[in-house]
Amino acid sequence: MSTFKPLPITVMTVDDHPLFQQGIASVITAEEDLYLVGQAASGAEAIAMYREFRPAVTLMDLQMPDMSGIDAIIAIRAEFPAARIVVLTTLEGDVQAARAINAGAVGYLFKSTVRKTLVETLRNIHAGGRSIPASVTHALVESRSGQGITKREVEVLKLVARGNSNALIGEALGISGETVKGYMSSILLKLQARDRAHAVMIALERGILSL
Repeated sequence: MSTFKPLPITVMTVDDHPLFQQGIASVITAEEDLYLVGQAASGAEAIAMYREFRPAVTLMDLQMPDMSGIDAIIAIRAEFPAARIVVLTTLEGDVQAARAINAGAVGYLFKSTVRKTLVETLRNIHAGGRSIPASVTHALVESRSGQGITKREVEVLKLVARGNSNALIGEALGISGETVKGYMSSILLKLQARDRAHAVMIALERGILSL
């Protein structure tokens, strides 16, 4: 009498680092209930590969050369609303996490914990669950309960990150240097930053600014 054996969970990975892809592949292929159907190295390749294989779960890097992982998630889910996509990232920023989750990601996986949590995450996501680390959830709650950085403040921060003075920032944005100073005071307060450089560092960590 034959025993029914369920089909393996099909997985696609998207990352532009070959060595990291190899590491993920070694973890997946060691499990009988998981099957790696494809490995994409860019957002455009991910979209085309998803159309071809329709994987049960997709692991998506956020930082790629041609388009961001978030844009790739949006594109895939626009065509396949039921797509189950897990973000792969080194970033813990609450803004980046919020963008990924708003784009439709159902999981968030740090690259530093892949070997420990990947298999459990894939099985949980395939079963219909969500997988958001406690640190990300906490950061999201904290950011939503506090004052957010405005669009104009982000513009100021971008120019600060390029080393511009208040006067040059004001000239670029068509406002006075004193107004820029006011924006900077607000930014430092909202980010709880010590100074301009610290504000830029925090903004990069949280995903408010990107390199």
